[in-house]
Amino acid sequence: MVEKNATTATVRVRLVKGLCGVRAHHRLSVQALGLRKRNDVRELKDSPQVRGLINKVNYLVRVEE
Repeated sequence: MVEKNATTATVRVRLVKGLCGVRAHHRLSVQALGLRKRNDVRELKDSPQVRGLINKVNYLVRVEE
């Protein structure tokens, strides 16, 4: 049986800019991160997939580790 690591790394992501006038693919990336409107914050597991989404929309979000 696999034990879950109790100290799993997480990253907090905050949407700091609105989505008006943003490319459709970037809008979908923000939606995939679980962010809906400005100043919305989500705590996500730190993984390469999440980091890739964050890097794609780095001008829209702020990362709080």
